[in-house]
Amino acid sequence: MKIQILDEAEQDLLRGFRFYEEQRSGLGDYFLDSLYSDIDSLHLFAGIHPWYFGYQRLLSKRFPFAVYYRIDDEIVRIRAVLDCRQDPTKIQDRLR
Repeated sequence: MKIQILDEAEQDLLRGFRFYEEQRSGLGDYFLDSLYSDIDSLHLFAGIHPWYFGYQRLLSKRFPFAVYYRIDDEIVRIRAVLDCRQDPTKIQDRLR
């Protein structure tokens, strides 16, 4: 299955990178490596995740982030990569 990361999800990843890189040098790179590894797992496991706010949600293994996606015509389209520690209403509004 093909995976497409939409522009707004790329921006989410960049924001996460910046946040963790400010915490400790190199942690931003580890964040991106971890999240891209989680995203790559969708080649095998897309479609098995529970639905939240109209999207399927993959939880990251190493960081408190969730990947929100839908499958359209055999393409996994990632809409957002969001910090799970924020207000769920803010997450829901972002996904509309």
